[in-house]
Amino acid sequence: MKKGILFILLILSAVVGSAHPWKPRHYVIVDSDGGLDDRKAICMLLASPDVRLLAVTVSDGFHSSSDACNNIRAMLDSLWHEGLPVASGDEALTLISKTLSEESTPITFIALGSLQTAAAAMESIPAFSKQVKRIIWTNDGLPGKEGMNYRSAPVAAEKVISGLLPLSVTGTGGSAFYDATMLSELDDVHTPYAQQVSSLVRENVSHPFVFTAFDEMASLLLHYPGLFNQEGTDHNKMFYRPGDIDGLRQAAIRILKGETVARMQVIKRIPTDTSFYMADLQPFVQKIRNKYGEDEWTSGVIANELHRHLGVFAIIGVKMGIRAREYFCTGVDEMTVATHAGSVPPLSCMNDGIQVSTGATPGHGLLTVSNQAPFTPAADFIHKGTTVRICLKKELADKILAELKEINFVYGLDSDIYWELVRQNSIKYWQQFDRHEIFDIEVIK
Repeated sequence: MKKGILFILLILSAVVGSAHPWKPRHYVIVDSDGGLDDRKAICMLLASPDVRLLAVTVSDGFHSSSDACNNIRAMLDSLWHEGLPVASGDEALTLISKTLSEESTPITFIALGSLQTAAAAMESIPAFSKQVKRIIWTNDGLPGKEGMNYRSAPVAAEKVISGLLPLSVTGTGGSAFYDATMLSELDDVHTPYAQQVSSLVRENVSHPFVFTAFDEMASLLLHYPGLFNQEGTDHNKMFYRPGDIDGLRQAAIRILKGETVARMQVIKRIPTDTSFYMADLQPFVQKIRNKYGEDEWTSGVIANELHRHLGVFAIIGVKMGIRAREYFCTGVDEMTVATHAGSVPPLSCMNDGIQVSTGATPGHGLLTVSNQAPFTPAADFIHKGTTVRICLKKELADKILAELKEINFVYGLDSDIYWELVRQNSIKYWQQFDRHEIFDIEVIK
């Protein structure tokens, strides 16, 4: 009972303690050696709306840095984070320097392998020691100087340990962290990150450490330090031993669900009870939520209420905005958007969906609407100097516009039948249109 109460208090403190209604508390650069546990830890960071993963660097360790870099890049691309930068070798330090120059927020550097990259950054990048507020390192022990991650680069480890940057070290959560109960719970979490973690475990059962949580402890320590036992006398160099393993399992599930921060500002959550929704939508609510995720569902509900009717281009705008956020691996209010949909319905209805799904509203000064013909179902998304244009595939746009033109010709805009048919089409396309299949994406600069 006491453990349950403690866990609830920890969750509440994590949510209530947010400093801003949308800004995450943790801006992170990860250095990885590409192991299975690294990839599971990275999935946890990606899943949490309270974390902004800015870049991943890759160093030698369990795999060669080139192989590890390919593994990490492939995983991120499979999760639709094509715009999240990954680098190894000499390019890793260049990426760290660039990332620090583009981000003013203090950063947590998480080392999931050796401390070689951290030591090199301390030596060659002046901004590293100024802007990095803390290093979290996964290793078996400190100050005993034990563990593979220490032994793989002891000179680098000594440099970081003796340096001025705060260092938090954590380690294994037990050889059976991913037990049958946890894996069963993972299967019920309909996020790509939970599914990725589940696949990494189930597809590698012969791996000796696949059921052990090691590097995952860095992600858990970042979110829930109260579930660890703090050891050490130097407040600047602390070892955090996983304490409440059951609580850590619950915390891992919560992170992978994306339940680390309150997302809504007026209501607590969008209801899951299908009876809350209109009768014609009820049969499809759970299917849409499970297939496309909570962000798309929530944005779709809010956008169509804002729009005052269920509209296919509003839904396309929602899907486009979520796809852009996935690409750059960002939260809301972190991109500027220039839409090419103009200001005349039905095409311009897309703008409402984009606003809701990205937070790029005129009120925040983040949305502009081009009134220069030709108008297209496309928008430019700009994030940290990179511009990506996302456009609805031409054959889909032509089909939808032709359908709307036909029912307008037959019934007219003032007809109830027109709006009922628009609604039916909107529900159909909400279900059918996968945001990973319906758009063309082009990097402009």
